[in-house]
Amino acid sequence: MFKIKTELYYPTLSSIMTTTPNFNSWVICPQPNPQANLRLFCFPYAGGNSMIFRTWPNSLPNNVEVCAVEYPGRGRQIKLAPLTRLEPLVEAIAQILIPYLDKPFAFFGHSMGGLVSFELTHLLRSKYSLAPFHLFISARRAPQIPLTKPPLHVLSDADLQRELHSLNGTPKAVLETPELMQIFLPILRADFAVLETYIYTQKQLLECPITVFGGLQDQEVSHEYLQAWKEQTIAAFSLHEFNGDHFFIHSHQQLLFKFISQELQMRKRSW
Repeated sequence: MFKIKTELYYPTLSSIMTTTPNFNSWVICPQPNPQANLRLFCFPYAGGNSMIFRTWPNSLPNNVEVCAVEYPGRGRQIKLAPLTRLEPLVEAIAQILIPYLDKPFAFFGHSMGGLVSFELTHLLRSKYSLAPFHLFISARRAPQIPLTKPPLHVLSDADLQRELHSLNGTPKAVLETPELMQIFLPILRADFAVLETYIYTQKQLLECPITVFGGLQDQEVSHEYLQAWKEQTIAAFSLHEFNGDHFFIHSHQQLLFKFISQELQMRKRSW
């Protein structure tokens, strides 16, 4: 399980409801970069959306195009029903991404996004013979480690909201705004269902390097849970831990960018 407070992103109500026609609402590139020779696809945490990554192009190498993946039911996909199982979510993302995979690409996923990007990597390899050149996993235990806590997605709305209160992770202003809770509860329930119904199936090990990031004060994702990702690849593995909690993706951004940039630049030098 994970800390609720670290899994939520709270844009304004107006930004949630904004839709723009005539574009791919699944893939949002904050700063389109046709000259880039690498693409980094970023996958949000539970309750989050593509806005989390809106400033990332400012801090990564200029040969990298950052593309954030928008899950259904939020952000620019607010009109679509959120998916509640990982397999259909990953299959839908794979079909959408195919036109974007004409350049070398890497995946970054934080928490729920880490699991999504991992299973997506396996699907792309088995179905399309495609693979990212690097997989960045952030604040997510290795997939072979099972859940040990009762599921949240089966709770009633009232019980789920009480659970959010008791965990003290959701801003009071959100909990006390019915309009926001009407939007967020279905999203959270769906995301919790994606995570809590996931059943790990052992597959052929990945052939791409895996870099894992974690927070030393993250009470839900331990060092051992992070280190266990090493069992998922035959390629290089590295682990970087920050002096922060599950939310280090925001509190330690510059150090995170430094490590990601180093790996991306290594790819460039290998050509």
